[in-house]
Amino acid sequence: MALIVQKFGGSSVADPEKVRRVAGIIAEAYNAGNDVIVVLSAQGKTTDKLIAMAKEYNPNPSKREMDMLLSTGEQQSVALCAMTLQAMGIPAVSLTGWQVDFKTNSNYSNAAIKSVGQERIRRELDAKRVVLVTGFQGVNKYDDITTLGRGGSDTSAVAIAAAMHADLCQIYTDVDGVYTADPNKVKGAKKLDEITFDEMLELASMGAKVLHNRSVEMAKRYNVDLEVLSSYERLPGTKVRGVNKLEQAEVSGVAKDVNVARITLIGMQDIPGMAFRTFRCLAKENINVDIILQSLGRNGIQNITFTVARADADQACDVLEAHIDELGFAGLDVDKHVAKVSIVGAGMMLTSGIAAKMFDALASRKINIDMISTSEIKVSVLVNEEDADRAVQAVHDKFFGD
Repeated sequence: MALIVQKFGGSSVADPEKVRRVAGIIAEAYNAGNDVIVVLSAQGKTTDKLIAMAKEYNPNPSKREMDMLLSTGEQQSVALCAMTLQAMGIPAVSLTGWQVDFKTNSNYSNAAIKSVGQERIRRELDAKRVVLVTGFQGVNKYDDITTLGRGGSDTSAVAIAAAMHADLCQIYTDVDGVYTADPNKVKGAKKLDEITFDEMLELASMGAKVLHNRSVEMAKRYNVDLEVLSSYERLPGTKVRGVNKLEQAEVSGVAKDVNVARITLIGMQDIPGMAFRTFRCLAKENINVDIILQSLGRNGIQNITFTVARADADQACDVLEAHIDELGFAGLDVDKHVAKVSIVGAGMMLTSGIAAKMFDALASRKINIDMISTSEIKVSVLVNEEDADRAVQAVHDKFFGD
């Protein structure tokens, strides 16, 4: 007998038929003699509908009240799924985040997990019930409901698996595993049997949408065995673990991120401390910077180019312009029509020529590279947004083409 945590996303529980399919998967695990904890997202587009509803009453609602409202979506999901299981003869109970003592900080709409209570969940499991827990939410020290932000249900499931020392955490989605690229957009994308935490974390951070990077970070930290599976087909999924047991491929996947903007500070003084002053200003406003390129100084002048999330671009420019006297740049250029294309693979550490192979693929399709960033298991390039899909396909063909 094993303790299994299963997470199902909103599209998997969008209507009664899909809820019954999910209940069948849960019942199969339960009837096999396992203890089963289930984490559910809100049904379908429920969260979007609740956000739109809030705007009808107040165009600028407080984050606290939005969390109170949005948390009802997951409560609806777990209650309806518990009812479905009960109708099948499976004992089940639905619980909210506060009922299982899912503690977070007070950063409404994007709360961080502090601890997960075990007592209530353990008591229900000992009573041989399937325990259905709301994803995406918790409670702070003021007993206010909080939500975890993007990817919150994945993160909830991994946190519960870590706290309960689960044998396996299964993330059910609308795809049957992790692929070498988005199978809906890239021809020839191949499903991976296994992938390491580091590779999955890089892919998630680079724009792959199968798992949120917060959940992967937590799984790596607490060594939670993850498996990504389809909620529509009973097929083997992709194992996400610390070490890949299979022979390591040089590249495991290709990802695209269009949530990128490039900013260039033109004509800065080529003296020590300018980079520090620039990025200190942005850090104070919690603006994250990714790829950075500093030009070779000539005649005492240099340029600094970097990328930020597209949603942060306007704020970043405002911050920099507010400090123009301190930074002393002659001009500022921003481009919101760029995309980041990345290859990821632990095998890259042991293989030479990987970057050259990627650049050759792009050159063969006449795709220009604006910036380059590398690490031990990643190579990222910045390209024109219009070229992004062609770039992903070209690179994927180079590494995974038959």
